[in-house]
Amino acid sequence: MMIGFIGLGNMAKAMIGGILRQQIAKPEEIIGSSATQATREQVADTFGIRTENSNVEVARQAQILILAVKPVVLPPVLEEIRDYIGEDTLIISVAAGKKISWFEERLNSPARIVRFMPNTPALVGEGCTAVCRNQHVSEEELEEALRLASSFGMAEVVSEQMLDVAGAVSGASPAYVFMFIEALADAAVKAGMPRKQAYRFSSQAVMGSAKLLLETGRHPGELKDMVCSPGGTTIEGVQVLEQEGMRAAVMDAIEACLEKTKRL
Repeated sequence: MMIGFIGLGNMAKAMIGGILRQQIAKPEEIIGSSATQATREQVADTFGIRTENSNVEVARQAQILILAVKPVVLPPVLEEIRDYIGEDTLIISVAAGKKISWFEERLNSPARIVRFMPNTPALVGEGCTAVCRNQHVSEEELEEALRLASSFGMAEVVSEQMLDVAGAVSGASPAYVFMFIEALADAAVKAGMPRKQAYRFSSQAVMGSAKLLLETGRHPGELKDMVCSPGGTTIEGVQVLEQEGMRAAVMDAIEACLEKTKRL
């Protein structure tokens, strides 16, 4: 089975790394194309895969074709490759905002289309990927797609209606989490802690909190209450965050992200 990547940016590299770590495919079973020679050489040196400067050549050879380019680049790419995609090829897109129907209108039918909505923690094998498919994708093909997505983190099937929501929550939220970690560290630095140490403490606190939530399955409000001792220090900070509208600000940010996605 040949897995082809059109686009070799950060997300493609995260996926390739996961696929190789989990031994889903060997380096010689992966081929990729990129607009720049420097990127092709860097990816080939890092992963040992074969790279091409031709999108058509990747599309012609791949049994699983992963479109890992920006949404704005997709129209000319599909125009270029659609006549070279095999009838049995499974097409996977990681582009936000481009619905299955959008692909079906631009590809020779019946096209087997899966959409991934991953996030950047995939770069360290801790991604969160929402997956949906069209009616031409079999259960076996869906399982294969999930196996690929699970190689670089968690993967779950959602309806396409929920895919953009998943993208806004898991795809965009790392930026918000990084801002939160940076703010925590800034506060620690203000109080006298060295910057690097402040980042370590803040990052570990966030990672540990998320792991505690996932592994216990307890409600986040319950876990929050565990930290808030009566008359203690944490509840004082919680009151400030409530006064400053932290929850509403986060909800507004997700809503803004969703609205932008609809306009892509």
